[in-house]
Amino acid sequence: MRRVLVTGVTGFAGSHLVDYMLERGDAEIFGILRWRSRTENIEHLAGKLTLLECDLRDAASTRDTLEKVRPDWIFHLAAQSFVPTSWSAPSESLMTNVLGQVNIFEAVRRLNLKCRIQLACSSEEYGMVFPDEVPIRETNPLRPLSPYAVSKVAQDMLGYQYWMSWKVDSVRTRGFNHEGPRRGPVFVASDFAKQIADIERGRKAPVLHVGNLEAKRDFTDVRDMVRAYWLALEKCEPGEVYNICSGTAWSIQKLLDHLLSLTKTKIEVREDPARLRPSDVPILLGDNSKFVKATGWTTTIPFEKTLADMLEYWRAR
Repeated sequence: MRRVLVTGVTGFAGSHLVDYMLERGDAEIFGILRWRSRTENIEHLAGKLTLLECDLRDAASTRDTLEKVRPDWIFHLAAQSFVPTSWSAPSESLMTNVLGQVNIFEAVRRLNLKCRIQLACSSEEYGMVFPDEVPIRETNPLRPLSPYAVSKVAQDMLGYQYWMSWKVDSVRTRGFNHEGPRRGPVFVASDFAKQIADIERGRKAPVLHVGNLEAKRDFTDVRDMVRAYWLALEKCEPGEVYNICSGTAWSIQKLLDHLLSLTKTKIEVREDPARLRPSDVPILLGDNSKFVKATGWTTTIPFEKTLADMLEYWRAR
């Protein structure tokens, strides 16, 4: 049984990753959480994994936890992952994302752990992408447009540097947008789905507030994404970077239209200036050929099903 540690286990992707590993049945699972972490995403997992309290921003806490677990694999998913928050709290975003990863790397290095680490980097690193650069390959220049994206570039480059300098074995995965049940309501697809569910139940007026609907994103179901994370450590090369994406772009307008087609309630759509970002990435459409060649991975869940499942999740809550 492989000993696997998941940082950010109480989050969206972390909880789905544990679901996937339990289905596989070949891992002893450990998860990190902070004392104030919300745990509703993992309530159904009670007794099925070992939870450890740890603050990754604290080097001693991180080292003590890794020494106790001595994992074979680490999935590093913990992060401040909401782009707008990184504008209002840039220092916290950088500290959480960059310092947390440095503390993991330093603990692995100093404890001489022979483990593999999956780094959940982001397509947001590409930032300003020009029309002739789509679909985006891993060799594309990084032009980050938010403090969050800058923090992910730093994590990405640290993965490369620690492999080259110290042979700390990590695989850098640049995940494009992924959605599904349990997605936080601050993210666009989940936000729209929750607004629709609230309107259907009479909890809010029949007005759905939106930001920029012109942006285009490459969406993957989170259940396909976490399977890709596993394959990254199973089959990918240390120190390398891989796009994980569907290779298909949806505009936010098309996403919204599809969600609205799933309800019988009449809803007005209204732009909210507060939802517009200081700078927004016009299009993120990825080329996944490098990852597919290395792993054989392919998406299995149509995005239409992802959206329907997300809406049902909010209806049930």
